[in-house]
This record gives sequence, C-alpha cells and structure tokens, in this order.
Amino acid sequence: MQRIKSFTDRGWQVFSKFAPMRILMVCLGNICRSPIAEGVLRHKVKEHGLNWVVESAGTESYHIGETPHRFSQKICKVHGIDISEFRARKFVAADFTIYDKIYAFADDVYREIKNIGGRQTDVSKLDYFLNELNKGSNASVPDPWYGNEEGYKTVYELIDKACDAIIKNYKEHYV
Repeated sequence: MQRIKSFTDRGWQVFSKFAPMRILMVCLGNICRSPIAEGVLRHKVKEHGLNWVVESAGTESYHIGETPHRFSQKICKVHGIDISEFRARKFVAADFTIYDKIYAFADDVYREIKNIGGRQTDVSKLDYFLNELNKGSNASVPDPWYGNEEGYKTVYELIDKACDAIIKNYKEHYV
C-alpha cells in the first residue's frame, strides 16, 4: 500500500494514499471543538467499519502540543471516547493536499483556513462543519472556551449529530 508523509506541528504523519476518506476538523485553537469532533467521528468510523483518516487542527498557534481542554476530554469520556492523547497542532497549507474534506467550525476559522492555504486552497474540499446538518447554512459551532462545562455538553451534542450526518452522507461513497 502506498503511503504519503506530511510534516505538521505533530511531526511527520504517515497516511495511506488509498484511504477512502481523509477528513480534517479545524477550529481556532484545536483544544475544544475540533478534538471533540475528531474523537466522535473516529469512534463512529470504527463502529461502521470504515477505513477513514480523521484528524484535527487549529488556525492559531496558541495551544500547539497541548492536550484538549479538560471539559472536552471529560464530555468525550462520558460517551466512552478517550481524546487525552490528542495534541493540538496548527493548520498548514499542505493540509489541502492531504485531506479530502476540511471542516471549518466558524466563519473566522473558514477565512483563516483560506488565508493560510493561499494558492493551495481548494474550496471544493473546504466546508462549514454544520453544513452537513443544514446545507448552505454556514453556521458556526459555538466555542465553549468562553463558557462553563455545560457549554461543552451542548457542543458535544451538536458535533455528535453532525458526525452522524457525515457518516450518512459519505458512507456509501467512501467505503
């Protein structure tokens, strides 16, 4: 099986060139929303027996190398998902060559992904995460960083529904 290597803030990552679907979840700092989404979708991908690659990143470098926020870890753990080993990394332009689908979690994140991508930006791969639930809505996933633990529960429920929609929308096309 042919593999490709990519250098990111997490170091060299090796991906199967022939993985049916490669997905990147992107929020601001990669410690709240996107690691929850990475963990939830990885869990669902495994349950459905799919060979997809799911990762996450942030558009800012505030938290590079850090674990997800404690409330992100806690809400995932409640649902049987361990994200404690995840480490924050920054989105890089080369991600457009690696991933088939890149999900932005907010307007500012969407704009910054395009800015970072520069000439490598491929808008056919880029979409708002919540468009999987409501096509064309371009809605943002609320950032729980600014609230209390309850906000992480609300965000988890929204992410869980959107991840179900991703499985439903792409399962038959990327087996």
